[in-house]
Amino acid sequence: MSDTPLDQTAVDPDQIDPLVYDLYDEYCHGRMDRRDFFNRAAVLTVGGVSALTMAQAMLPRYAAAQTISFTDKRIKARYVEYDSPGGTSGRMRGYLVQPAGAGPFPSVLVIHENRGLNPHIEDVARRAATEGFLALAPDGLAPIGGYPGNDDDGRTMQSSLDGAKLRADMLNSARYLKKHALSNGKLGVTGFCWGGGTVNYLAVALGGDVQAAVPFYGAAPKAADVAKIRAALLIRYAENDPRINAMREGFEKALKANNVGYEMHSYPGTRHGFHNNSTPRYNKEQAKLAWDRTIAFFKKHLM
Repeated sequence: MSDTPLDQTAVDPDQIDPLVYDLYDEYCHGRMDRRDFFNRAAVLTVGGVSALTMAQAMLPRYAAAQTISFTDKRIKARYVEYDSPGGTSGRMRGYLVQPAGAGPFPSVLVIHENRGLNPHIEDVARRAATEGFLALAPDGLAPIGGYPGNDDDGRTMQSSLDGAKLRADMLNSARYLKKHALSNGKLGVTGFCWGGGTVNYLAVALGGDVQAAVPFYGAAPKAADVAKIRAALLIRYAENDPRINAMREGFEKALKANNVGYEMHSYPGTRHGFHNNSTPRYNKEQAKLAWDRTIAFFKKHLM
């Protein structure tokens, strides 16, 4: 069986069976490899047709999903290196994108999922820069060679890292960005899946050093740590995301108990990963709404 994905345009996302979406969620979170994902989908039959085609259509198509070119005249993008004491190797690398102009600019850290700095997250950083933010997308895999060019190997690499050291690399990335010469000193953080949980971690760890935090479908922090949060929070949930949504009630209870300012939205008709426009989990309408709210929130708190 080939691992080459079929053309997603031949598959309507609404026609992909929910069981395939569930399998893909397990695959994305490292509970099976790609071949196992395909093999388990191949034994499913939906309307008399193998679900393998549906499974192949789930894989990301990064080139087609790009929204902002790296040559866009509104921005200037480059890779930067910086110290990261207590991290995986003591050094880090990230994708820094600045708006056109002299600055200083409000800054936004963009944190990847559980597979390193892939092209989608770089595109998100460029999107933020076109809105007037100095954006840094750190690559948690940089200390062991960097994002390898595909998500499967990236996921394996990230799972091999010490979690505490990886979080330290994200913490140091936030501090590097906040103190950057092009930054106005106000910091926002956003991230997706693993990155969403890391946003919540940074909101706790940075306290008053971060002004605004926008986690997308990320794991909640420990209830006992919520009192340390000083950032304004804009929290996003997918409607159909049982693992993450199971943490929502306790998180909100802790936020209220500690008088932490927050907004919390669940987006109807969405699944985990709905903001990522490189796979069929993408929900164009709800992703646009969530992103527009994110930008407005950052402008309110950082500009």
